[in-house]
Amino acid sequence: MAKARKTQKAAKPNVFMRIGLFIKQIIDELRKVVTPSGKELVSWSFAVFVFVLLLMLLVSSMDFGLGKLVLWIFG
Repeated sequence: MAKARKTQKAAKPNVFMRIGLFIKQIIDELRKVVTPSGKELVSWSFAVFVFVLLLMLLVSSMDFGLGKLVLWIFG
């Protein structure tokens, strides 16, 4: 004869306990956050600014170049 399966699901906590656990985990993660110093903040802000400018230059040049290419082919 076939053996009867014993499937036991883990009891799922109710919705309020899950919300409480979620909030507790958020607070635990926020305790790990380190605030940057003023010098670090300025240097990272400058790095992000330069990176955004480089991406703007790349996208603008591609747009201009591909626009000229399309006009040359179809225009």
